[in-house]
Amino acid sequence: MIEELKKHRQLESVNRPLLESMQTPPTAAIVVRVEEVEMDEMWSFVQSKRQQRWLWHAIDHQTGDVLAYVLAPHEDQAFQALMELLTPFGIEQFYTDSWGAYWRLLDAKQHTIGKANTQRIERKHLTLRTRIKRLARKTICFSKSILMHDTVIGLFINRHEFGRDV
Repeated sequence: MIEELKKHRQLESVNRPLLESMQTPPTAAIVVRVEEVEMDEMWSFVQSKRQQRWLWHAIDHQTGDVLAYVLAPHEDQAFQALMELLTPFGIEQFYTDSWGAYWRLLDAKQHTIGKANTQRIERKHLTLRTRIKRLARKTICFSKSILMHDTVIGLFINRHEFGRDV
């Protein structure tokens, strides 16, 4: 089973089926715009709680569809990688919590901080923590390697959020 999981190299970090369905001309650089996005990061760990791993992801505020995700440390570079994945969606408004990377790297005119507009993504966190025991805060189920941790979470998101049978 573990060897099969390690073979999954075709995981996507962006919701390609959604992106392709939104494109106006097939060659367009920017698709039909996603007006509002909720973004958040979710804590987990590999091996021990000292080796933290964060799931950074963004969802469409209207539909709740996951647009893209990044698994990385809790650093500005991870957020920048997520923003690169979100570029084709042409996002106009971002809703986040008060984590520093958001207010440092997002334009204040397009950025709203607060819990009032991030309820859907917080609900998604609870669902992920329930379905993927590696994300639970207190558990005996944890990953021993970053590769396996990222693969298990990536497979779940690709299958259940992106509708890909990987």
